[in-house]
Amino acid sequence: MKKNLKIMVLYPKEMNIYGDHGNLLALKYRAKLHGFDVREVMYEPGIKFDSKADIIIGGGGQDSGQGLIKDDLVRIGPKLRKMADSGAPMLMICGLYQLFGHYFLTQSGEKLPGIGVFDAYTEASPKRLIGNTVTESDELGVLIGYENHSGLTHLNPGQSALARVKKGAGNNGRDGTEGARVNNVFGSYLHGPILPKNPRLADELIRLATIRKYGEFSLDSRINDKVAEKARHTARRRPR
Repeated sequence: MKKNLKIMVLYPKEMNIYGDHGNLLALKYRAKLHGFDVREVMYEPGIKFDSKADIIIGGGGQDSGQGLIKDDLVRIGPKLRKMADSGAPMLMICGLYQLFGHYFLTQSGEKLPGIGVFDAYTEASPKRLIGNTVTESDELGVLIGYENHSGLTHLNPGQSALARVKKGAGNNGRDGTEGARVNNVFGSYLHGPILPKNPRLADELIRLATIRKYGEFSLDSRINDKVAEKARHTARRRPR
């Protein structure tokens, strides 16, 4: 019997202005290459939250988009934290990465509450951090993307970063960190979107979900990533 994975997308209408829908397409494609049937679930404010999702992803959005979903995110926050504690893999980009911390302080002075999965906080800056970005992770190797954010995210002591910045600004342009990780929850500012440019990260989310659900995972060595590697090589050489 063919194994299956359920992928949930948080707030696809409000938090998807930087092409982050491509992360869902990449995950579905990679999962199918590995032999899985894939079901996608679109979660919007007010509907029933499916705690049986195998992978949860979320994207970026403007401050207005964050304002629209903040109350609902706080409402489902306990369920998300419980899933995070149990090892559920998640990928949160930009705006939702910020709201997975403790709070986001906007330019207007409004403090949007987060759900505290990451021990971090974000404060708006008058300057946007924009451009091609190259980072390096001990576990995932080189991660490539494009950042476009004015929020400066600060990791509290003890909170692990996702990667170290080699080119770009990262979390705040000062401490050399990019993103955050807690258990199997990944947060990042890398658009592009991130997963088509970084198939190793896509495979890691699938691997973590499969082990959690089925107890084992075998990487399909027949997958040919030559095109992806050429794209990564080109992206790494692009100017900031």
